[in-house]
Amino acid sequence: MRIKRIFPFLLLSLLLLDLAGCESIARKFTRKSKNAPRPVEMVLVPEEYKPGANKEETYRQYYLYWGTWQDELINALTQNASLKKRVDCAQEALKNLVGMKMMLVPDAQKNFDREISRMNDLLADIKSDAYGASNSRNVRVAEKIKSSVHLGFVYPKIKNYLKNDPGNS
Repeated sequence: MRIKRIFPFLLLSLLLLDLAGCESIARKFTRKSKNAPRPVEMVLVPEEYKPGANKEETYRQYYLYWGTWQDELINALTQNASLKKRVDCAQEALKNLVGMKMMLVPDAQKNFDREISRMNDLLADIKSDAYGASNSRNVRVAEKIKSSVHLGFVYPKIKNYLKNDPGNS
């Protein structure tokens, strides 16, 4: 008698299992094909890039990059950013100042020496100040350097002192 009660329940359970879950179970355990379509590899033809083809453009680019890094340095000092950020900004600004200097004829390069020296001193101060205790003083120095370079080395004032071939140092 008990089997007569269980049999319809068992039959109904098997029917529901068959209708509800077999397809999803079959999909779950079906093996995926290993030969999936591979993406097509892209072959790029390398192009030769010649920076500094035009002396005016190259100087303006160094000037723009220097100004951007100098502003970034001032912001990093103002916001008490990490030491790494402050040092990186100062190094990039210095690198672009040196690039601007190398674009000039030797007589005009002497005028850059003072600014590069000040930037080197600022970089040394930033490196030695791990906790940012003298950030306010360093901000003033960075702003003075920025002002001085903007006044003396903007392209219209310096265009007659550019080397003919910017690639030669």
